[in-house]
Amino acid sequence: MGRAYQNRKDSMAKTANAKTKVYSKYGREIYVCAKTGGPDPIGNLALRGLIERAKKDQVPAHVIEKAIDKAQGGGGEDFSTARYEGFGPGNCMVIVDCLTDNPNRTFGDVRQCFTKTKCKIGTPGSVSHMFDHCAILVFNHDDEEAVLEALMMAEVDVADIESEDGKVTVFAPNTEYAKARQALVDAFGELDFEVDEIQFLPQTSTVVEGDDIALFDKFLEMLNDLDDVQNVYHNAEVSVENAES
Repeated sequence: MGRAYQNRKDSMAKTANAKTKVYSKYGREIYVCAKTGGPDPIGNLALRGLIERAKKDQVPAHVIEKAIDKAQGGGGEDFSTARYEGFGPGNCMVIVDCLTDNPNRTFGDVRQCFTKTKCKIGTPGSVSHMFDHCAILVFNHDDEEAVLEALMMAEVDVADIESEDGKVTVFAPNTEYAKARQALVDAFGELDFEVDEIQFLPQTSTVVEGDDIALFDKFLEMLNDLDDVQNVYHNAEVSVENAES
C-alpha cells in the first residue's frame, strides 16, 4: 500500500501545484465539515485535521474563521458531496470528489472535462472498487512497534504501517480516522502530522505514455480549474521516458 501511496503522491505533485482558488476550496470544505460535525476542532477531529492542513498550505486565518462562522450561523450555501468516476487518458482510473450547491451544473462541468479529453465518465462504483478508501497519518517517530502497540491498545483496525527516514505512516480504513488520530495523540501527545487526511489509494497503477501524457495533463488541469472539484484521485503512472522526450 505504501508504494501505491508514494506513486500517487509523485503523480499528483503537478496536480497539487496546478490547483487554483485554493482558498475557496478549503473554505468550502471547512464550512461543510464544521456544519456537519460541529464547529469546535477539539470535538471535531476531521475539522481539526483540515484546519491544520489548510494552515500548512498557507490559507489565511481569516478564510478559516469565516468558513467556521458561516457554519455556526446556520445559513449560507447548502453544499452537498458529489463523487464521479470514470476512465481518463490511457484508460487510467479516476475518482473526482466535489462539493456543490448545484449537482446538475457540477455533473455537466465534470463530464465536459472527460469528453473534451477523449475520456469516459462512468457510473458510481465503476472504478472505486479498485481503490482503498484510507485514512493516512504521517508523523515524525522512530519506533514503529510503539506506534502499532498504541493503535492496537485502542482497538484501531490498522491496515498497514511503515517506518522510513524517521517518519511513521499509518494506514487505516477511512471509518477509523478519528479513532486512529485520537489514539496517536493520546499515546504520544500533540503531533505535527505531515499527512492527516482521508484519500483514495489505487490498488494497481496504469502507465500513461505517448500522446496520452499531454491529454492527461490537460484533463487534470481542467478538473482542478472547477470550483466544485475538491480532490482528484487516479491510478495513472506517467511514463518518465515519454514525458521527458
